[in-house]
Amino acid sequence: MTAGTVVLLRHARTAYNASLRLQGQIDIPLDEVGRWQATEGGAALASSHRATRVVSSDLGRAVETATAYADALGGATVHTDERLRERGFGAWEGLTGAELQERWPEEYAAWRLGAEPAGAGAETKPAVAQRMAEAVAEHAEDLDDQETLVVVSHGAAISLAVTALLGLDPATWRGLSGMHNVHWSHLHRAGEGSVPAWRLVAHNVGAGYPLDRWQAGPDWNLEPGPKSA
Repeated sequence: MTAGTVVLLRHARTAYNASLRLQGQIDIPLDEVGRWQATEGGAALASSHRATRVVSSDLGRAVETATAYADALGGATVHTDERLRERGFGAWEGLTGAELQERWPEEYAAWRLGAEPAGAGAETKPAVAQRMAEAVAEHAEDLDDQETLVVVSHGAAISLAVTALLGLDPATWRGLSGMHNVHWSHLHRAGEGSVPAWRLVAHNVGAGYPLDRWQAGPDWNLEPGPKSA
């Protein structure tokens, strides 16, 4: 027996997201735009997927996002699991692409083409995919096929989890686009004995805002104020 639906939700924006820094497992909170995204996105997700169980990475940005979704459900309990953390990027964490390119030019170029970040002390893609897929399977196991598991995690970790759940090789397959903040992937359990066991129904779904407005936050629609004399 297992959940019929699994939704993997990426956390809302942080200051590192806004400045294009590689977060990895650095634990920083949502910024002002991120808190707005969490509220709006949580309400949008709750309107289409009402979780039986909500499980989150134990990093603060994911817990804050999961709590906003749980509040939209009327106060559901948020469980945490450290296996749902973002991929660890070792010495690269906290740096921008320009800084990585300057300090590790060859390794950075190779990483952008899909290689592992050599020399950084990062987790491998298969290792992240395995811990994510195991966590999802465990939390879904005692739910039934009419119930929904919502997992709140991180961009790279979710892409690798979906890849593994679809039976693809996380070391080499790069067919998913990166997810925006507070966007989600929706998987449905396939029939008994089917391979792979899960089907991808939707990917990178959000609250319906144009991306520029979503990134701008709650003040995107304010009229310009009066100019000083």
